[in-house]
Amino acid sequence: MELIIFFFLALAASLVLLSSLFLLKFLSFAKPKLPLPPGTMGWPYIGETFQLYSQNPNTFFSSKVKKYGSIFKTHILGCPCVMTSSPEAAKLVLVSKAHLFKPTFPASKERMLGKQAIFFHQGDYHAKLRKLVLRAFMPESIKNIVSDIESLAVGSLESWEGKLITTFQEMKTYAFNVALLSIFGKDEVLYREDLKRCYYILEKGYNSMPINLPGTLFNKAMKARKELAQILAKILSLRRQMKKNQTDLLGSFMGDVEGLTDEQIADNIIGVIFAARDTTASVLTWILKYLAENPTVLKAVTEEQESIMKSKVEEGLKWEDTKKMPITTRVIQETLRVASVLSFTFREAVEDVEFNGYLIPKGWKVLPLFRNIHHSPDNFPDPEKFDPSRLLQSPIHSCHSGTGRIHVQGMSWRSWRSWFFYTI
Repeated sequence: MELIIFFFLALAASLVLLSSLFLLKFLSFAKPKLPLPPGTMGWPYIGETFQLYSQNPNTFFSSKVKKYGSIFKTHILGCPCVMTSSPEAAKLVLVSKAHLFKPTFPASKERMLGKQAIFFHQGDYHAKLRKLVLRAFMPESIKNIVSDIESLAVGSLESWEGKLITTFQEMKTYAFNVALLSIFGKDEVLYREDLKRCYYILEKGYNSMPINLPGTLFNKAMKARKELAQILAKILSLRRQMKKNQTDLLGSFMGDVEGLTDEQIADNIIGVIFAARDTTASVLTWILKYLAENPTVLKAVTEEQESIMKSKVEEGLKWEDTKKMPITTRVIQETLRVASVLSFTFREAVEDVEFNGYLIPKGWKVLPLFRNIHHSPDNFPDPEKFDPSRLLQSPIHSCHSGTGRIHVQGMSWRSWRSWFFYTI
C-alpha cells in the first residue's frame, strides 16, 4: 500500500513539474517579441554599402530618417546596424546606458588600425591607454611644442603664397605634420616622408570592403599597414637608444611603468593618427569656407587675432594666448556643429536592448547620427545657418565635443591645432 501511495505521489509531482515547464515554455512563446526598427537591409553581406558611398553619406542618412523616422535599421560594411538620430538615443548609447554598447568599428578598420588600439577596448586596458594619451596632451606637455606648431603653420602659409591650392589636401598635410610632431617630437623628421607614404595608402582602405585579394584597396592598405609597423619599430629602437625621457605621446606610451608591447604602441599610434588627421583637416577647411562666406565673422576673428599679435611684440605664440580667443573658439565650435565632420560613431550592443518599443539585437552595430541631431530645427533654430553667436547661449543638444569616453580628448586636440593655425 505504501509503495502504491509513493508511486502516485511521485507521478503527481512529475505531472505538476511537466505542466509548469510547459506553461513557462508556452508563455515564453506567447510573449510578443519586440519588432526590429523599420528599414531595409539590402543585398546579402554587401547590404546597402554601395548606396551609402555612391552618394553623399549625409544624403543617405537624411533620406532614411525622412522615410522611417529617428530610428531605423540597415546593413553597411558587412554589419547589421541600427541608426538613431535623436538626442535621447545618443544619450542612451553614449552616456546613460554606455555599458550596454561597446565601442567598435567595421572589420576593415579594426584590422588596419590594429586590434590593440584604444577604440576596440573597455575596462582597465582602455582606462590605462586613456590616461597615457591625456598625459601627452595636457597643457603642460603641449606648451613644449607651441613654437614648433607655429613654425609648421608659418611654413605652410609661405609655401602657398602666390599659388592656387587644393585646400583640403593642404590641410591634411598640415594636420598630419602636426600629428607626427605631437606623437614623435623631433624624432619623426627622419621618417616623415615614409610615414606619410604608407599612411596615405592605408587610409584609402579604411572604408573598403574587407576583401584581401591582390589589387583591392584593402589588400594595398594591409601591405602599407605592415610597412608602417616596421617604420614604427625603427623609431622605437631609436628612442630606446637615446635613453631620454620625452613628453610626447610616444614617450608617454614608452614610459608606462607596467609596460606596453611594441605592438600595442604601434596600434595606438596609428589609431591616434586616424582619429586626428582627416577630422582636423576637415574642420580647418570648413572654417576657411565659412569665414570667407561671412565677412562680419571674419572681421571679428581678424580683430581678435590682431589684438593678441600686437600685445606680443616680437614674441611668439604661447599656450596661454588660446585663452584670449573667445570669438575664434565659437567659430571652431559652430563649424563643428554645422559641418559635423564626424557624422556618426560606431557602437555594438553587448546584449538585447529595448528602445522606444524596438529591439536592438545583441551584436548589432548602433550608430548615433550626429549630423542629423546638429541639423534638427528642434535643437538649433535655423540649423543650416553659420552663426557663432548662438553659442553665447547654451546649446540644447550638441555631440561634437565627444562621443563618450574616447573622443573628448580628441576634440580638445582638434581645437588647439585649429587655434594655432588661425592665429598665424
